[in-house]
Amino acid sequence: MGTVHQLIEAHGKQHVMQLDFDRRVVEAAYDYMSDEEGGVGFIYSGFAQAALPHKKLADDAVWQIQTERVMLLVEPGRRAVRDGVPVPVGVPYGSKARLIVLYLTGKALETNSREVELGRSLREWLSRMGIPQGGKSIRDVKDQAERISRCRMSFQIEGNGRSGLVNQNLVDNALFLEADNASGQGTLFLERAKLSESFFEQLKKHPVPLEESSIRAINGHSLALDLYCWLAYRLHVLPGSRTVSWKALKGQFGTGFSRMDHFRPTFKENLALALAVYPAAHVEVTDKGVTLQPSRPPVAPKVTSLGSRSR
Repeated sequence: MGTVHQLIEAHGKQHVMQLDFDRRVVEAAYDYMSDEEGGVGFIYSGFAQAALPHKKLADDAVWQIQTERVMLLVEPGRRAVRDGVPVPVGVPYGSKARLIVLYLTGKALETNSREVELGRSLREWLSRMGIPQGGKSIRDVKDQAERISRCRMSFQIEGNGRSGLVNQNLVDNALFLEADNASGQGTLFLERAKLSESFFEQLKKHPVPLEESSIRAINGHSLALDLYCWLAYRLHVLPGSRTVSWKALKGQFGTGFSRMDHFRPTFKENLALALAVYPAAHVEVTDKGVTLQPSRPPVAPKVTSLGSRSR
């Protein structure tokens, strides 16, 4: 158990708040430790290695990220306009896009079905994750749901005999329902989605189990979510110590940063948040990069096996 977790357990949150710790780290660690809801989620291993953008891109911009073994290409979809020219809706981005993907992948594996009910079910899940259900928050969720349902993704994965997903929609089909808002204008909200067959097959072959309590505690930090998923994927399969260079880390997690001296502080802050909700992780930040040590997975293999029995 990390120092911050030991101190919270021994002296309480308020005492640790007075010490030389980032308040966000203390809050995340405390929320994780005091979480009684539990729950296990899943993410496709490709997303644990190459993730969506953190900030909004131009609506017609293509997102590409390349890591040691994975290359992800995301192309924005288009919305048809009656008697007009189709308009691009942009690629999904930020923490809410990640939470929606986590819901889709977790629910599909839980039910062993490509078809996932959204609407009220998604809103209830987001509420469990600590996302407010109103105002700007729900508008952001609707926006990201549409971006996810319309975009096309290409995963190219090398090594261990894995095959890539080439030019695949994450979602095969989706139902958009019109609903009048206060201004009298129609809004679109994804109510039902069906994962593409190839993505669903890859997801069943390569799921990464996660603790929902960890996701809840860092739900508003997209980079911290990426780092948590990455560590959950990497640490428990390491045969020994492995150092990942700052150059490689910037290539995987710092695409939006032009300078290394701007990327490092942000990376360290978000890594601290990820470690706050993954106390079993053995990770050390050095001048050369980050040294990873073999660590227990966030979810015990026995629990994962039981949760996967129907799949």
